[in-house]
Amino acid sequence: MSSAISTDVLIVGAGVAGLWLNARLRRLGYSTVLVENASLGGGQSLKSQAIIHGGAKYALHGALTGASEAIADMPRRWREALAGTGEVDLSGVRVLSQAHYLWSPGTIAGNLTSFFASKAVRGRVDQVKGDELPPALQDKAFKGKVYRLAELVVDTPGVIERLAQLGGDGLLAGERLQPLLDNGQLAGLRVDGRDIRAQRVVLSAGAGTADLLNSLGVDQPAMQRRPLHMILAKGASLKPLYAHCLGGGTKPRITVTTHPAADGQWVWYLGGDIAEADGVARTSAEQIATAQKELGQLLPWIDLSQVQWATLRVDRAEPAQSGLVRPDNAFLAEQGALLVGWPTKLALAPDFADRVIASLERDNIKPAKHEPLPDLPRPPMGQTPWEQLLP
Repeated sequence: MSSAISTDVLIVGAGVAGLWLNARLRRLGYSTVLVENASLGGGQSLKSQAIIHGGAKYALHGALTGASEAIADMPRRWREALAGTGEVDLSGVRVLSQAHYLWSPGTIAGNLTSFFASKAVRGRVDQVKGDELPPALQDKAFKGKVYRLAELVVDTPGVIERLAQLGGDGLLAGERLQPLLDNGQLAGLRVDGRDIRAQRVVLSAGAGTADLLNSLGVDQPAMQRRPLHMILAKGASLKPLYAHCLGGGTKPRITVTTHPAADGQWVWYLGGDIAEADGVARTSAEQIATAQKELGQLLPWIDLSQVQWATLRVDRAEPAQSGLVRPDNAFLAEQGALLVGWPTKLALAPDFADRVIASLERDNIKPAKHEPLPDLPRPPMGQTPWEQLLP
């Protein structure tokens, strides 16, 4: 059996939420160990569209919702981190786009003018035209309207790699987790036979949290999975596009983000309404055919004949909500020394860290002295969907 470890906070799950929390805690002087049973970011984080939402898409009915208010400050906090002046130092991480866009096809453009002038979004969006348009929309055949959001799109692999660097020597590859108890109370975890004692244990393992809770003999908080059926397209004819295409409803008709492939080509990653309920019910071939038809109608000037296609099924893991609705904020539940949570969106990782740190401060959990960590087996970096599916 390996020698025991003592630390302040033991985190399980190395997606953006766990890695961001880990970096924040280390910067505050806490000793941490972050355990991952697969790969860094390989769950939901590297499958996200990497948009740092500010909430505008949640106000498509013309009024601010709880979701749009809760998330409104996230772009500022991420920008500060990316500039090296924030709560974690993400300087050097690539920003794929300094803005995300709302794009309305000509058929519904008129209906949106009053919405974008409304109090709900005034100051958050600006109309763009001509050479300010995203490259993929700079065609004389484009008849719609485009509005620029103060939201950025990040290179998620770069974010994961940088946060992993900030984790220093505390990242641990571990598969078998068992509760470590003192007088019936959680005192840490046994990871692959090694005892890790901690003042607090934080579960931030996304979809894996349900199984972890079961292994710890805990049945709350309950978790829900909201499935998506995402589409990937890769080809030399694709130009950068970071936009929600609006269809007149309360959800974007299609959301496009663009990511660099290793061979220098661009990959379009398609979500939005097309990836939700009806999309989940489609086969991969049906989903690709639906996406081809949609893009052919919306962007007929783009040649899709040589494009490679694939689809990806993703489960968004969140705290259970009535009717499988999307939670508005990051979520944290506390059960003694066990803290269990989900950021619910990549953009809300700072909010998740805030909640954990507030819990530590309230319970007067302060950094303590510990022996230096031994050399630990480190989890590998995860792969993006396009690396896996469109080599």
